[in-house]
Amino acid sequence: MSTKKNHSRQYDIVVFGATGYTGKYTAEYIAERLPTDLKWAIAGRSQTKLEEVLAHCKTTNPDRGTSYPSIEVCDLNDSDLSALAKKTFILIACVGPFCKLGEYAFKACAENGTHYLDVTGETPWVLRMINTYSSAAQKSGALLFPQFGIESAPPDLLTYSLASHLRTEHQAKTEDVIISIHTFNCGPSGGTLATVFSIADYVPLPDFVAAYKPYALSPKPNPARVPPPSLWTKLTGLITAPELGLLTTSVAHKTDAALVHRSWGLLEGTDRAYGPKFSFREFMKTRNYLTGFGMHLGIVLLQIAIVTPFIRRFLAGWVRQPGTGPDEETARRDEIEYRGVAKGDVEDGKEKPEVVGKAWFRGRGAYYCDDDIVTGMLVAEGADTLLRDDAASKLEGGVYTPAVLGQPLLDRLEKGGLHFETKTLEK
Repeated sequence: MSTKKNHSRQYDIVVFGATGYTGKYTAEYIAERLPTDLKWAIAGRSQTKLEEVLAHCKTTNPDRGTSYPSIEVCDLNDSDLSALAKKTFILIACVGPFCKLGEYAFKACAENGTHYLDVTGETPWVLRMINTYSSAAQKSGALLFPQFGIESAPPDLLTYSLASHLRTEHQAKTEDVIISIHTFNCGPSGGTLATVFSIADYVPLPDFVAAYKPYALSPKPNPARVPPPSLWTKLTGLITAPELGLLTTSVAHKTDAALVHRSWGLLEGTDRAYGPKFSFREFMKTRNYLTGFGMHLGIVLLQIAIVTPFIRRFLAGWVRQPGTGPDEETARRDEIEYRGVAKGDVEDGKEKPEVVGKAWFRGRGAYYCDDDIVTGMLVAEGADTLLRDDAASKLEGGVYTPAVLGQPLLDRLEKGGLHFETKTLEK
């Protein structure tokens, strides 16, 4: 077992929002899978609900001995969150929608030198947090990792894995990456759906536009341009990619691209740089042209609904509500799989190597496939990487991405059931 970092805080990890749907699964995963030398706590507003989560953790792993979580009652305000942040080395934030409720925890960690991970997929909020609290994090030494959940972490990490393969096996930079959401049989929780239909109530349209500009989250501008889509792709969403087949518009492509582009900017200039010509695109696998066009049209209509108040509020009343999720028996049959292909950037005249890869998680036993279960695993293993990995100690305070934690994080996720595989494409 790897050694924990020395620190003066009362806890190694605190799960804030542990009584919510994602928070419960995060606490369950920690109780079941992380080392028993952990000093940790679950935090939220209700003592009674926290005691219920604690009782469930004990049934999940009755052999954990004395290393079950403590309980911290904490309200959603600056003073309570600041006090909680001072008690822990790492805080995992599971309280959303983040555009409405997330700033308290982010601010407290940035100002108090507490490392932080969250489960948001709200890119406009992430951009605002970067602009507002990066300086505070640099001064305090806090390492802040937003967007560590299922929405963006897997494509970010698969891109990192593909670029690493090109670098180590072919001594090549990365020119172009295409990621396909190949399979996503995984129902969203009520909290995820509530966020989709509420974010526009808190984020002005100009902020949406600014957040989704190319490389808006990146600390460095990229002079390389993403290959423009053809007119056919613009109209239908359809594209055929080598090794990936027929693809269509991804519902998460702008959110995931924003995070991957930030990883590019953070790693550029290091020995893990992707390269100056790097570009990233994401799509979804489709069975045929008609289905693919239908998916593309549905996403366009969803975007219109999100920015149209009366449609958005009508639909919000019909979707699964916060605190709920898919039933366990359905989720046990579900799976998630991303596939990717990367082209190498080499000197003129040389053949460009290509690498293919995939990341996948399939329901098994107690760990059935649910977006919040996979998210709980991601943030728990991310926190354990921060707590134990030496490379993380060399990072300076600031706002980072999952890819920055690199291979140590990938190794931990492998043990948790999220697998990554890359290989050179034979021509």
